[in-house]
Amino acid sequence: MSVSRIARAVAVKDLRIELRSRIVTNQVLPFSGLVMVMFAFALDSDDVLQDVAGGLVWLATIFSLFILVQRSFAIEVSDGALDSLRVAGVDPQGIFLGKSISLFVQLIALEVVLFLTAVVLYRVNLGGSGLVLLVTCVVSATAGLAFVGTLYGGLTAGARGRETLLPLLLLPVVAPVLISATRATEAAFTSNGVTVSEGWPWVAVLAVFAAVFGLGGLLSFGSLIEE
Repeated sequence: MSVSRIARAVAVKDLRIELRSRIVTNQVLPFSGLVMVMFAFALDSDDVLQDVAGGLVWLATIFSLFILVQRSFAIEVSDGALDSLRVAGVDPQGIFLGKSISLFVQLIALEVVLFLTAVVLYRVNLGGSGLVLLVTCVVSATAGLAFVGTLYGGLTAGARGRETLLPLLLLPVVAPVLISATRATEAAFTSNGVTVSEGWPWVAVLAVFAAVFGLGGLLSFGSLIEE
């Protein structure tokens, strides 16, 4: 099978499992929603919330990323599916792409709800040009998070204590995404006097991050899951 067919099959399988288990809707979405609401109560200031809305959304997204990645690879490890794929000689690049696509779709669905929550709770401003910037930022940042999450999920899949090891390894790596996505989102919301045009360089950083980890994952994922 070609890499594209393997990726499609893996992505469809993961998304079907999610649709049946509803982990995103029943666990991840309520968790991230509670994080957003708790921030609103903790800060308790419309001006402050509008200024930090972008960072709060991306913090909630990254916290949810840990749950999604652990869930994605726990399924593969618990029933030996990952070992079966390796023994069957399935191209690891297809596995990497498939799991990244599945993670990307789940994160996008989550982020749509989080940004709508931010608009309602934090009363942020979003114009037409800001919306274009925000959509581009979300796609680039989510692609980077999906690639790096899949890469490190494969690295820690068979390790002991992977539930705590994954956040320790992943948090420093996703820091550039958090910073860049927050700055670009602030520009999209025109928070703190930032203009929309100032957000595009941060989107370029997100695109480079996604390209680096996408290529790195394709080249190294096979050796990581062999370990």
